[in-house]
Order: sequence, then C-alpha cells, then structure tokens
Amino acid sequence: MLKEEILDILSTSKPLGWVLEPHAKRILTLAGMDTSQFIWTTEVEEAVKYARDLGYPVVAKVVSPKILHKSDKQGVVVGIRTDEALRETFRRFSQMEGFAGILVDEMVSGMELIIGAKIDDQFGPVILLGIGGTSVEIYKDVTLRMAPLGSKDTESMMKCLKAHQLLEGYRGSKPVDAGKLSQLLVSFSILAVDLQEQVESIDLNPVMCSSTRCVVADSRIMLKKE
Repeated sequence: MLKEEILDILSTSKPLGWVLEPHAKRILTLAGMDTSQFIWTTEVEEAVKYARDLGYPVVAKVVSPKILHKSDKQGVVVGIRTDEALRETFRRFSQMEGFAGILVDEMVSGMELIIGAKIDDQFGPVILLGIGGTSVEIYKDVTLRMAPLGSKDTESMMKCLKAHQLLEGYRGSKPVDAGKLSQLLVSFSILAVDLQEQVESIDLNPVMCSSTRCVVADSRIMLKKE
C-alpha cells in the first residue's frame, strides 16, 4: 500500500507531468531504496555549509520545473571541490529558467548501472537492468523482466547481462554486492507495481553499485497524462 506522503508528492507533481528529482528521491527512500545524501536549497550559504559538512567533492544539480533534462542545459556539475566553485555553480544555476534551487549531492563511487520501469498497456510494469556509464549507448547491454521481481528473477537478470563479469569482480576489482542490488531491484519492482496507475516510466540513472552499497544517484519519474 502506498504511503500517504508518496501520494501527496504525486498529486502535487501532476500538473507538471513529472516529479522533481528531490521529490523523486524522497519517494524512493520511502519505498526502502538507498539514495545518495543531498540537500535541496535556494540559499547559497546553506548549500556551502552542507557541502562542508558532507565533505567535498560534491555534485550540484539545478532544480527547475522548466528543466527536465538537466545535463542538456549544463545543469549538472560533478566533482565540485571548493566553496568558491559551489558558489559560482549556484550563481550560474540561479540564472536558469524556472530556478527553484540547487541540489547538493554526495559523490558516490562504484559501477554505474541503469534500472528502469516502463508501464506496458498489456503486461504492466516491465523492469530493465543495464550497464550504465559512457558505454551504455554503444553496447546497449540490458535485460528485461516483468514485475514484480523475486530473488531468482534478479539473479537471472544479473547473469543475463553480457558484462555480468564486471558485477562479479573482474581483473582484481571487488565484486558488486549482489544482495544489495537484488534488494534494490525487488523494492523498485514493487514500487513500479504500486505506481502503475499513476506513472508512465521511472528511470534510476545512474545507480552506483560497489562492494558495500547500491545507491540511486539520480532518478526521473514521468507521470501519466490525463
């Protein structure tokens, strides 16, 4: 059963047609998923204080109801290491259309994966797992299953990826925590089932997986049109 706060976020976001990233991450957290630590603020000094407390380097992203694809508008800056760089990023973001604040996010390390859900008219939610990063468009290494997922489904999805050896540890690298990844996929698939009447698609990109964590670093929830 969906929590009231999730329903409130979806209701508030309906006129926009999609869910702002800070709200999307809140939905994922309420659904039991691990998301990167962040603050959403319209005050530059609050952003700086948070970055100091969190520890540089950090990621900064523009929050705007007018900007769905942040990277296309240079609205994402990775690896900010100083107060001055963060203040300059805030200044630049504040001049963008519809500026509603800055999201200061922790830098998460690990292997980049993509997890997504598309609501099919016939089959319902279909879950995607794929290898992310710069090579995603070249290799298109993805696998699909219908939701909801069980542990056997998630294990099969990992094994079906062409680059599954990267998950298992390759040439001395530590393997990804398969249990954490499986747990994330199961929780995500349950959320997709619960939201299938309200959403068109959900994209978690990237999900950063290491030997200790599987963390959603960015997310996008597209709502069904009236």
